[in-house]
Amino acid sequence: MTTRKEFLSIAGLAGIAAFLPEQSISAASYPETKFRYCLNTSTVSKNPLDIVKYIDIASAAGYDGIEIWIRDLKKYLDSGKKAGDLKKYLADKNLTVENAIGFAPWLTGKEEGFRQMKEEMEMVAALGGRRIAAPAAGVNGDNPLDLFFAGERYRELLQLGRETGVMPQLEFWGASDVLWHIGQTLMIVSVAGDKDSRILPDVYHMFRGGSSFDTLNMIDGSLIEIFHFNDFISSKPRKVQNDSDRVFPGDGAAPFKDIISRLKMMGGEKVLSLELFNETYWLNDPLSIAKTGLTKMKAVTNL
Repeated sequence: MTTRKEFLSIAGLAGIAAFLPEQSISAASYPETKFRYCLNTSTVSKNPLDIVKYIDIASAAGYDGIEIWIRDLKKYLDSGKKAGDLKKYLADKNLTVENAIGFAPWLTGKEEGFRQMKEEMEMVAALGGRRIAAPAAGVNGDNPLDLFFAGERYRELLQLGRETGVMPQLEFWGASDVLWHIGQTLMIVSVAGDKDSRILPDVYHMFRGGSSFDTLNMIDGSLIEIFHFNDFISSKPRKVQNDSDRVFPGDGAAPFKDIISRLKMMGGEKVLSLELFNETYWLNDPLSIAKTGLTKMKAVTNL
């Protein structure tokens, strides 16, 4: 019997057609892809560090950009420090804020979620950032997610993004009860029908939620600007893996040769952001973790 999740995953894939390239994809169809390497700050420490320390680590390790968490930025600003000073510090370190991780409940249908997202977008904009993650945070998992309603809300959120200059990247979580499959995100952006729609894939979340990596072959490259990079293990069943099981890219079972091949054919600029929550890694020096992660990412992009 088809489960609710399986049915909705199949239904969500119906939205893919709206984003298929008009012609078959070939290396000649798009300009060469340029990769930028980014550090998601969760990768290097179990206990949140000062955001300035994260910037120092990302810069010293050689990253192009940093993916910050709203909680850390808010702590910095609540201490009385200025966003302008942090923006200058980032520039001095030759880093850009590629994305921000927050959990504003924009998809719950309550306007408080939109107000929170607006505040967080404005905080990111003050640093020169242009993107913020938009997961289904706070949505009750007792009932299936109405993908048509989600598409309408995402369309509204994109307008808010244009007003603030920080665009929401629709994110799915593999273990979520409501938004776990890349097919669902494609259905949502299809309903939104907005040229500024963007999705935020994640190697681990694609695996954990049962999304096929072949789906990347069906997506026009403009739909993806940032991709969370990590790997998953083969020694543990998919449905019992959790965030702490993520490993460095290339150290697990992900089909990186195929993933990178598709990303290269998409063209344009793709930000690869290293996002891990590995407790074993956290025992090491944060700078050492960051350096190892960058080396591993560059290795898989050259497969």
